[in-house]
Amino acid sequence: MYIEIDDSSQIPIYLQLANQIIKGIAHQELLPYEALPSGRTLAGDLGINMHTVNKAYHYLEDRRFIQVQPKSGAIIHPDAVRTATPKELETLKERLAPIIDEARCLQLSTDTIYQLIKESESND
Repeated sequence: MYIEIDDSSQIPIYLQLANQIIKGIAHQELLPYEALPSGRTLAGDLGINMHTVNKAYHYLEDRRFIQVQPKSGAIIHPDAVRTATPKELETLKERLAPIIDEARCLQLSTDTIYQLIKESESND
């Protein structure tokens, strides 16, 4: 899986990394039990701080996308692709709300917002 960090992005680097790993899981580029590089290795490969990788890994672990195993490294969680719990659904709804609000401030119709979602799916 190819990971690219955009230093000029307003999205924090740890979140860019986490989002790309989530995308890899969603697109089956990363499979359950597959090992991820160590934080030190990935940091070196990407030219970022090891603590940034650790922050991304903890973010992903909190959301059950990966499992961090002390002294063994991180793997893709066996249940990374799963049916959302009610709590996960509520969290996604809360995270989407500001994006939808911004779209409405930009006078995007519901149809246009749906079209953006469809385009996002087709870019997979």
